Amino acid sequence: MCNNTGKPEVSAAAVDRVSDAFELSTRYEKLDPHDIIADALEQPLFVAPAIVSSFGADSVVLLHLASQIRPDLPVIFIDTGKLFGETFRYRDRLQHLLGLEDVRTIGPRKAHLEETDPIGALNRTDPDTCCAVRKTQALQRALTPFDSWINGRKRHQSTLRAQMQIVENADGRVKLNPLANWSRDKIKEYFVTHRLPEHPLVKEGYLSIGCLPCSERVKPGDDPRSGRWSNFEKVECGIHVPATSKKPRDR
Repeated sequence: MCNNTGKPEVSAAAVDRVSDAFELSTRYEKLDPHDIIADALEQPLFVAPAIVSSFGADSVVLLHLASQIRPDLPVIFIDTGKLFGETFRYRDRLQHLLGLEDVRTIGPRKAHLEETDPIGALNRTDPDTCCAVRKTQALQRALTPFDSWINGRKRHQSTLRAQMQIVENADGRVKLNPLANWSRDKIKEYFVTHRLPEHPLVKEGYLSIGCLPCSERVKPGDDPRSGRWSNFEKVECGIHVPATSKKPRDR
């Protein structure tokens, strides 16, 4: 529907949702992640939530926090067809260790892969499209029953993520980033305090773990995501920002 200016009208409900998300995000800046998650799950914005997890380097922190509050929360894991074997074994270990009751593995549609990446080498020439087919589209399908989702992004991970809010509106859903404020040291402290197992590739220098051909070891002092798509200007897979987001020119 359009108004007299010819521009699409924004519904009152949509305006209220944006306002509520901003209010929550501001309030959550003063809370720790456990309290953020617990409070969010009581809010109207998060009636039907899910967790989205890569079961990567820091994933166990969010999963442990959530398991203390709602172990039955659906956890969506995207099998792109190009993950490390260690990631699958880590997923299985955490599912049982934390008592996660509803881990859902979703993958790309076979027909989409046959059309766009018939030989499985698209990541070498067009990683944006590769991520869109193998990850973003798969997640969109998996999120169909949910109105909101929780993820483990942190502001310290990259310059692009440094500006994110704790509660965001994106593509018709609300996203919760309860770990946004936590530093690397705080994450490490949580691992030690709760005796959580690391992803086996972390000891080998992988600080951000995605698909095998697009993940590399991180140099000392670099941001954790510098090892992703190192031969391209790409910095995100497209789940959180448009897939065409590029690395800063000074990188």
